[in-house]
Amino acid sequence: MNPRGKVPTLKDGDFVLYESIAIMAYLDRAYPERPIFGSSSRETGIIWRLVAENISYVCEPIQKIVAPLFTGVVSGKEAEMRAAAAAVHSELTRLDAIVAKSPWLAGSAISAADIVVFPWIPSLLRAAAKEEAKSLNLELLPLDARYPHLATWAKRIETIPGYERTYPPHWK
Repeated sequence: MNPRGKVPTLKDGDFVLYESIAIMAYLDRAYPERPIFGSSSRETGIIWRLVAENISYVCEPIQKIVAPLFTGVVSGKEAEMRAAAAAVHSELTRLDAIVAKSPWLAGSAISAADIVVFPWIPSLLRAAAKEEAKSLNLELLPLDARYPHLATWAKRIETIPGYERTYPPHWK
């Protein structure tokens, strides 16, 4: 269904859409009783800011840690991975402070911001648990030791009905 051969892909009747944020925008309009992009201009702005910050500041440093650990190509990338870990810690500190004040990133209800940011956390933790990561001293595990509010937020997401169906089967 996706010409790129990737997920996620959504099929709603005869309509097919791919790319995560596009799917969320579609679902937000198709099912407005639970708006994930906010119900006011202020909420929408905050949610989009958080999504943009994730794209601009979170994705790249996490990818610099996760990719070598998942592919087994760590040798020669240790310094870059440690530098990326410093950036990741800065972002995790910022996110932890946000969810210390409210249950979700953009306030009292789950939003697109939570949906966009969350997948990076289990990926990062899974990578940090790999044997090759131990010598790097990334200081990411256990998450709740350094980022207790973020750990609680992640657990909150994991209790959402249907979450278990979104978890990659090869990670179980």
